[in-house]
Amino acid sequence: MKTPEMSTPVFDPQRIRAITLDLDDTLWPIWPTIARAEAVMQQWLDANAPATAALGRDKDTLRAVRNQMQTLRPDLAHDMSGLRRESIRLMLQRAGDDPALAEPAFEVFFDERQRVDLFEDALPALEFLASRYPLVALSNGNADVHRVGLGAHFSASISAFKFGVAKPDPRIFHAGAAAAGVTAAEVLHIGDDAHLDGVGALNAGMQLAWVNRANYPWEHAPLQPSITVTDLLVLCRALA
Repeated sequence: MKTPEMSTPVFDPQRIRAITLDLDDTLWPIWPTIARAEAVMQQWLDANAPATAALGRDKDTLRAVRNQMQTLRPDLAHDMSGLRRESIRLMLQRAGDDPALAEPAFEVFFDERQRVDLFEDALPALEFLASRYPLVALSNGNADVHRVGLGAHFSASISAFKFGVAKPDPRIFHAGAAAAGVTAAEVLHIGDDAHLDGVGALNAGMQLAWVNRANYPWEHAPLQPSITVTDLLVLCRALA
């Protein structure tokens, strides 16, 4: 494992043989997606579990339930779907509704969560990148690239839930490299989160393309991104 004291990989397109790619907030904005999915689930609860729906309108209660669930189920720390499903179940129990409704309620949420609004640069960038490299999706979240409609661009997809550890742990990055059939040193990781994507990929020995759409400061010196871009098409031009 690399340490922050070691030098970080410089941007060298000639060494790149595969790409690992973050999903949420790299290909689409996540919070509008989550807000819409929660609103759709709330409507379902209004019709099927009104007491729970009423309880769920209290943001403090929602926050307390989610915090409690993280304490009760540390085994779900890397399972966003499991955490949400069990949080719904706990809300149902608190409200006196049937806890079995957690499964269909979650499915309503999850189905809507897969409807994403891509950043304008995302699809043309995916088409460019997939025509040149094997792409491996690498995510701590629970988006499904096939249900989202982007599966044809990816040769593999690795989630923290299925793999068992989450970014920034270097092991999930090494798994991404292995899925592409290359070494970590031959991978460019693309992601927006400076810590989860950035520090994780660099410590795994990968080149890092930091997608910094909002001009945030980099706060992880002496580590540095191999390249920083404002959108994915800028990166494509650098790789062309």
